[in-house]
Amino acid sequence: MSFPKKKINISDIVKLKKDFAFKGLNTVCESAKCPNIGECFKKNTATFLILGKNCTRGCKFCAIEKQKPAPPDADEPAKIAKAVKELGLSYAVITSVTRDDLQDGGANHFATAVREIKSVLPNVKVETLTPDFSGRKDLIDIVLNAKPDVFSHNIETVPRLYGQVRRRADYKRSLEVLEYVKSKGFKTKTGIMAGLGESEREIFDTISDIKRVNADILTVGQYLAPAKNRCRVVKEYSPEEFKNIENYAKSVGIPQILCGRYVRSSYRFNGGKECS
Repeated sequence: MSFPKKKINISDIVKLKKDFAFKGLNTVCESAKCPNIGECFKKNTATFLILGKNCTRGCKFCAIEKQKPAPPDADEPAKIAKAVKELGLSYAVITSVTRDDLQDGGANHFATAVREIKSVLPNVKVETLTPDFSGRKDLIDIVLNAKPDVFSHNIETVPRLYGQVRRRADYKRSLEVLEYVKSKGFKTKTGIMAGLGESEREIFDTISDIKRVNADILTVGQYLAPAKNRCRVVKEYSPEEFKNIENYAKSVGIPQILCGRYVRSSYRFNGGKECS
């Protein structure tokens, strides 16, 4: 089964790239080679990538390279708040590379970014899409104390594939992060990639685990290899198969589910509502 690539309006991307480059900011849209980059940039929406462009883990599904990261930019949170204002965003997503090299894993940087946005634009909703902070609740609390509107942390794949896809991550630990955040009264969100070699039953079991920790929002999308040296695409899911996954998620009681080929964890949800 083959699928056409999304058409991208290059002029729209060039304009937005200039905007972000001028502000000295990174977006995961570019760094992770998201297939929705044209659509989202055209709508002046993007997911801000903080704490640099280099990661300390180097997961095999991700385009972001594992290299020694630079020190955090102390001015970055204020730059993001300014960009959110100038772009007229009503909903901002902040994510990061994993920074196991930092004592706080980057938690304070996340918190500062949320506070900066809220101080400039109190009505803007802010979602934080974080790494697992090695499961440390004290670091998670730093982010929560900044009062993000949605706390997102991706499960990414089924437990059997963690050793292949997320070698330095832990399935149980990621579930515990979501469970802990939910226990603190926050809206939680997570995402799964399909097509890495998992079975439908494994996807269903993972969704059941996500329901068990009471996640509010789930995204499921097709894995598309960002480079030749990354995990290969084992299976291309059909629209009917994505619909089956969506129906299963609904049947077990996931409150909000968005499922489809080009769905990504920070794509098409605006405060938990599907964007038009």
